[in-house]
Amino acid sequence: MAEKVPIVIVNPDDYKEILLKLNDIEEKIEFTNSEIHQRYGKKLGRDIGILYGISTALTIVVVYLLLLLYVGVPNLQGLLMKLLGL
Repeated sequence: MAEKVPIVIVNPDDYKEILLKLNDIEEKIEFTNSEIHQRYGKKLGRDIGILYGISTALTIVVVYLLLLLYVGVPNLQGLLMKLLGL
């Protein structure tokens, strides 16, 4: 047996007022949600920046040490061969 959907008659002014309230609530929810995502993005960006900084610093240190060893010991390969007994 098919049931009928109840029909309700509403004052158009009340209906518009309710729609405005619902729109305000929706805007507040969207704003809060965007603020939460923005904070998460800032945290993620900070973490990625720290990792890039560490990797860049380590690269600079390794290049500096390699240049220091190359300039400081011109015959590094021969010295290593003698130390290793090859």
